[in-house]
Amino acid sequence: MHRNTLLSEIEAYSVKRPLESEVSTSFYNFVSENPDCFKRELLMGHVTASAFIVDLEAEKVLLLHHKKLDRWLQPGGHCDGETDTLDVAKKEVSEETGIVFSGFNREIFDLDIHTIPERKGIPEHLHYDVRYLFEVDSQIPFEANEESNDLKWIDFSDLKNYTSEVSILRMLEKI
Repeated sequence: MHRNTLLSEIEAYSVKRPLESEVSTSFYNFVSENPDCFKRELLMGHVTASAFIVDLEAEKVLLLHHKKLDRWLQPGGHCDGETDTLDVAKKEVSEETGIVFSGFNREIFDLDIHTIPERKGIPEHLHYDVRYLFEVDSQIPFEANEESNDLKWIDFSDLKNYTSEVSILRMLEKI
């Protein structure tokens, strides 16, 4: 996949989600104006990818408690130069949960732009996160890696007790 593929996918997303046109437009402009948008060395911001993982019954979401950020989040991470954001999301899920997925819908589930605070000499910057919806049997074993304090299935009805992250609650509303 190339940058133009992501731009086309963002355009398709903006048609399906007209109420999110502000974020779609900002995301599109960032990717189109920055050839190095997939590299974390672009200090103003960069593209990341993640997955909102729900069980087959659409009753639970698998979240991790991120050590560095001290928050419950969906698995995901930096593209580090890789331009296929779906592949990045699959790789990050595998690394952070031990779950390996196959058979995917390429369609973007959510776009989010969020600020990452300054840390260890890396200035505050933006993450342009491309998010996909993954479905999996909640009985499949999983295992958190060293980046997480915990990893667990959380009932949709209980999610607000774990996070107030607007973007996570927005994705839940899309289910």
